[in-house]
Amino acid sequence: MNKIFFVLLLMSFSSLEAKMIDGIALVVEGEAITMAEIRAVQTQVGVNKSQAIDLLIQDRLQKSAMRDIAIDETQVDKKIEEIAAQNHVTIPKMQKILKQSGTSWVAYRSSIREGLKKQKFFQTTVATSIPEPTDDDLKLFYKKHKKEFTLPSSINLIEYTTNSKENMNKFIKTHNKSLVHAKSMKKQTKDTDESLLSMLLSTSNGKYTTVINAGDKYVIYKVISKGGKVAMSFDNAKNAITSTWKQQQQAKAVQDYFKKLRTRADIQILR
Repeated sequence: MNKIFFVLLLMSFSSLEAKMIDGIALVVEGEAITMAEIRAVQTQVGVNKSQAIDLLIQDRLQKSAMRDIAIDETQVDKKIEEIAAQNHVTIPKMQKILKQSGTSWVAYRSSIREGLKKQKFFQTTVATSIPEPTDDDLKLFYKKHKKEFTLPSSINLIEYTTNSKENMNKFIKTHNKSLVHAKSMKKQTKDTDESLLSMLLSTSNGKYTTVINAGDKYVIYKVISKGGKVAMSFDNAKNAITSTWKQQQQAKAVQDYFKKLRTRADIQILR
């Protein structure tokens, strides 16, 4: 009786293993990549099978490389507080919005933790290999990508002001216009203070800027729309040029890092 049971048990495990192997395409550093995942990446990213496999291999190599990177709950809390402040919402409001969109709070915190791990991994492993650009590097990059560095010629917005800090804080939470003085306006970018312009350009249409303490009053802007297009000079665009140059260099550095890592990685191709 016991012998028959033991044979049946072995058969059930063999059957289960066969089904699992049938669904697994590769094993990268002990992490499986399934056929379903490959098809999902093909559909979601719009790439062919070979490209989808490359993306998934990089994902597994990255997970393996980040295995020893720890992010504590305090860091996750701080990042979420920053995101809430940038969007002028409270944490409970953020939780409500996420729930309505079908995302659980646990899943959201997990995604934030993964993002912080990737950021820390990049800073400690990859970023050190990227040199600071010289002016000649930036000027050459600007010349090749000049069409990318434009800005709106005008910005339509509403300026909200109040002498009371308490009223401004209440307005941020409730958007009750009786608490502030509202004024619609159209600013020409060429005539706008550089620091204010940077803030307005980085604020999406329909969103509010951060509060400005103007000394005798508190000011916040709601960006309605941005119109027109003008080319930026090298001097005015230098910060944007530097940022774009670094993004490209970072992407190349990450690609080169995982290309080297892949040559010595344990990758088993099952199908």
